[in-house]
Amino acid sequence: MELRHLRYFVAVAEEGNITRAAERLHIAQPPLSRQIQQLEDDLGVVLIERGSRPLKLTEAGQFFYGHALQLLSQTRELKAMTQRIGIIDSKMSIGFVGSTLYGMLPKIIRRFRDAHKTIELSLHEMTTMEQIGALKEGCIDVGFGRIRHEDPNVRRIVLREERLMAALPSEHPLAIKPALSLQDIAMETLIVFPKSPRPSFADQVLTAFHDRALEPRNIYEARELQIAIGLVAAGVGIAIVPSSVQGLKREDVCYRELDVPNMVSPIILSTRLLDESNDVKLLIKMIIDIYEAESMAHAVSAQDLNGVLLNS
Repeated sequence: MELRHLRYFVAVAEEGNITRAAERLHIAQPPLSRQIQQLEDDLGVVLIERGSRPLKLTEAGQFFYGHALQLLSQTRELKAMTQRIGIIDSKMSIGFVGSTLYGMLPKIIRRFRDAHKTIELSLHEMTTMEQIGALKEGCIDVGFGRIRHEDPNVRRIVLREERLMAALPSEHPLAIKPALSLQDIAMETLIVFPKSPRPSFADQVLTAFHDRALEPRNIYEARELQIAIGLVAAGVGIAIVPSSVQGLKREDVCYRELDVPNMVSPIILSTRLLDESNDVKLLIKMIIDIYEAESMAHAVSAQDLNGVLLNS
């Protein structure tokens, strides 16, 4: 059994037709049929029910199909990682969702470039789901996302659970409140982002409402964060954003706490599961060190504040 047998079988299983599979693989139909027969002879089991239209997999075929997909995926990853080893001392690509630019990511990039001047970093804005595909295809080496998506070929590290806040027009009647409830916001137009692809941060926000049996009166989908904040400034509605976005200061937009316990969005670092390259290890260590130092600084600040309150 060889890798080509796996590719041929997967094509037949997905097309449900030998002719279409042969066209997809750019080979003639008879050789493809012989290769599938050779695979079955090698395994000693029937994988495809040939009398059915479209072709259907036997129980053994369904089992083999699932594992063939995994093996082919791992083969692509192995190829991408091996190719990247040859340029490991010069280039590394990072994918990120736009909202992470308001947090620790710029500091991480600056420090890594200062410490490792021989490694060229390239940055690519993409959604979390796009990052997963790009990692497995070898297009990026590290991703910063917000969606909790499980993939057996991707390693994930939750760096922080970032508090969410409401962004609303500065002159909005609700701006006088120190904290807003989701009930307050549900009565307004809710601006969510990104519009596509999904799932995305927008789904995290909408799920928070649905989990509390709330339905926003109106939902406006914006393409990305900057546009959402611009729409808030224009008085179109209210957006729920990560707290780090407060750094995007505008006189016509204010930010208020949410009186919802544990309303957070994770910042998740993703890499290929089997990627043990040295530059990726260096970047991961620096990222974790920076986040740990930041967490300790916040803890010390909170202790100092409590001390002031107790002594006042």
